[in-house]
Amino acid sequence: MKRYDVAVVGGGPAGLAVAITTTLRGLSTVVLERGTAPVDKACGEGLLPPGMAVLERLGVLPLLDDQGSHPFVGIRYVQEDGSTAEGLLPGQGALGVRRVALATALVSRARTVGVELRERTQVLSHQRDSDGVVLRTAEGPVEAAMLVAADGLASPLRRAEGLEVEPTGPRRFGLRRHFQLAPWTPYVEIHFAQGVEAYVTPAGARRVGLAFLWEDGLVEGRVSFETLLARFPRLSERLSGSELDSQPRGAGPLARVSRARIADRFALVGDAAGYVDAITGEGLSLAFVCAESLGNLLPEALVHGATREALMPYEQCFQRVFRKYSWSTGALLMLARRPWLRRPVVRLLGKTPWLFERILHAIVT
Repeated sequence: MKRYDVAVVGGGPAGLAVAITTTLRGLSTVVLERGTAPVDKACGEGLLPPGMAVLERLGVLPLLDDQGSHPFVGIRYVQEDGSTAEGLLPGQGALGVRRVALATALVSRARTVGVELRERTQVLSHQRDSDGVVLRTAEGPVEAAMLVAADGLASPLRRAEGLEVEPTGPRRFGLRRHFQLAPWTPYVEIHFAQGVEAYVTPAGARRVGLAFLWEDGLVEGRVSFETLLARFPRLSERLSGSELDSQPRGAGPLARVSRARIADRFALVGDAAGYVDAITGEGLSLAFVCAESLGNLLPEALVHGATREALMPYEQCFQRVFRKYSWSTGALLMLARRPWLRRPVVRLLGKTPWLFERILHAIVT
C-alpha cells in the first residue's frame, strides 16, 4: 500500500490550498473528497486581498476569468432608509468569485502540480498513532504520515478527535443564489433589515450573487429566498426581471468552535478549524492564509514526527489571524443586532469615509 506524506480530507478551497502547498513543497499528497469536484456550497464568494495574495503565490489566481469572477474596490453598507457608507479596500481591492469557478481553478491547479484527488471517497473512520494515520474508506485503507481535516463546518473529524466545543449564543444561517446581470456597483453591498442582512457580490461579468444571513427566531414566518428578498424592496426592484443563475443553497448553523487546531499528526483547517459568522466576508481569505501556513510548515514538521509541538507554529498563526477575524465579526454582529445603534454608526461612517477605510484596512491587513 502506498503511504502518503499528507492525506487531506475534504476537497474544498482550504483542503485544496493545503494540498497544492504541500505538493509544491515536495510532499506526496492525497485529497479524499466524498463528493465530486468541483465542490459547490453556500458562500459569500468575496475574496479579500490576503486570500488573493495566497492564490497568486499558489498559481491559482491566473486561472480565474471574468466569466466566474469580477473585481470590487470596497464595501458599501445600505440601510433601510437608503443611507449608505462606503469604504475602499487597500491595494488593488478584492475579487468576487463564483464558488464553482474558484473550486474548478483550485482542482485544475492541484492536478497540474501532482496532487492525487480521489472523488466519491468518504472517510468512515481513522486511527492515529506515533507512526502515522490510517483512514478507512469504502474503497480501502489510506495511510499517511499526516492527516489534515478540511471537512467543513460540521467536521466529523473534529468531533471524532474530541476537539469539538458547543458554541454559545444565537444560531445564524445563510442562504445564497445568483442572478444573470452585470454588477451595478464596484462595491460589495451589505443591506440591513430587521433580523437579516443581504450581501450583493459581483461573481462574473454577467453575474451577481445574493446571500442572506439571519438569526434563528428573528425572522417571522416561513424562511425562503423569496420571503427574505421581500424584506429588501430596493434589491427586489433592482433584481426584478433578471434570470436566475443558480438554485438557492443554504448553510448553518454558522458558529463552530474547536478547542485546538492540532494534535499529533493531525490538523484542522478551513471551516473545520472554527468559524464565527460570514457577516464580514473573511471566510475564504482566512482559510487560504491558514492553509498556506500549514502547508509550508509540514515538510519541517514531518521531519520531527509531526507532533503537536512541531505543528505549534500553525496553531499560533491560526490564533493570530482568527483573533482579528473574531473581533471584527463580533463587532459587526453586535451592530447588526442593535439597529438603534447601527443606524447612527453607519451614518457617521457615511460622513467620514476615511474612518471607514481605516477600519477596513485594520481588519484586512
